[in-house]
Amino acid sequence: MAIERNASAVWSGDLRGGNGRFTMASGTLKETPYSFATRFENAPGTNPEELIAAAHASCYSMALAATLGGRGFQPEEVRTNATCVVEAQAAGGFKITRLRLNARARVAGLSNDQFQEIAKAAEAACPVSNTLRGGVSIELTAALA
Repeated sequence: MAIERNASAVWSGDLRGGNGRFTMASGTLKETPYSFATRFENAPGTNPEELIAAAHASCYSMALAATLGGRGFQPEEVRTNATCVVEAQAAGGFKITRLRLNARARVAGLSNDQFQEIAKAAEAACPVSNTLRGGVSIELTAALA
């Protein structure tokens, strides 16, 4: 079974002076603006790395809940904060250099050692972690308008 999710983005202008907007097919985010300033200068608004962090945090929370449940533990709550670190490169450009997950869970009857082992197993099973780690096929179709 394959599940497909879609989003689109439009960018107008050059990198520094231009601006963009993206829309998720679900309609959850529609015509959401982003720009050089929201991405690299901490101006109010979102950016691709924040969206990656949101995807990572939400996917890992679900993976942890699933892994806990699969091991016979019922999580009361799982909260995950994800950080996507972007750094300027000496050769020019930027690169995502680190992804950090900080998870907290309320689970009855679970020792810290058990939780640490389950948390690591959940990260290894998280589809977004695995995609960001590498090994995913990226298919590109490009055309001039």
